[in-house]
Amino acid sequence: MQFRQIPPPQYLRDYIRFFWVLESNDKDVAAATFRTIADGCPGLIFQHRDHGILFQNDKQLPGTILYGQATRHAALRIDGRFDTIGIFFYPHALKSIFGLNADELTDTCLDLDGIPASRGFQLSAQLTDISAPEARIDILCSFLLAQLTKYHQQSDKAMHHALDRIRQTNGNISVKALREELQLSERSFERKFKQHVGITPKLFARIAQFQASMQLIRQSDYNKLSDIAFENEYADQSHFIRAFKEFAGASPFQFMKKSEELIENLSILTK
Repeated sequence: MQFRQIPPPQYLRDYIRFFWVLESNDKDVAAATFRTIADGCPGLIFQHRDHGILFQNDKQLPGTILYGQATRHAALRIDGRFDTIGIFFYPHALKSIFGLNADELTDTCLDLDGIPASRGFQLSAQLTDISAPEARIDILCSFLLAQLTKYHQQSDKAMHHALDRIRQTNGNISVKALREELQLSERSFERKFKQHVGITPKLFARIAQFQASMQLIRQSDYNKLSDIAFENEYADQSHFIRAFKEFAGASPFQFMKKSEELIENLSILTK
């Protein structure tokens, strides 16, 4: 199995965290299961249908998938070889790039070829016809740039400010404080945030807090779990473990023992 993480071009760095490529030349691979966890970001996955089939909950997924915010963990299975390329977007990308209300895709996905944004571009066909990951990324970049010229006006400075403040504080900022900074009512702030990000500000802040704790685990920057709970302002260790189970599907100990993280927030499950 070969995995690569590729940075986006400069002109897309405000929208894309990174591209990722997962390939396998082992024809004997029967199936592999991957764990996804809540990370506060939507994304895109292309899977070459002749080389492998992607399933979630035993449901076969389309070849090119646009997915929204995840509020919980999930399992994906690939039957066959791996010939997969994906994009980790920033939280506002569904609105900024595709003109979609982000809450329409929360905890779900759609066939990218079936939305008006991609009609006429024949994205899946173009990606299938070439094999080099770099060439596929060039096609995806051209497609996304074309979308930005249509929908970049959907960007909202107030929501960008809210996202930046939540990330800067690792989720440890009150929604009330954010509303006061932006001079928005509670109802208006929550409505706009869900349209641009897909979930409520409070839930996004909880996921940001969880992700900050994940980073300490990845870096082994702790002596005991209570250190992580304290560092990320959880009430206590039990609150931290409950949040971890909610977003990762396992306790911190189980996650480290049974998951091999390929990239941030995407692990292959080990037996």
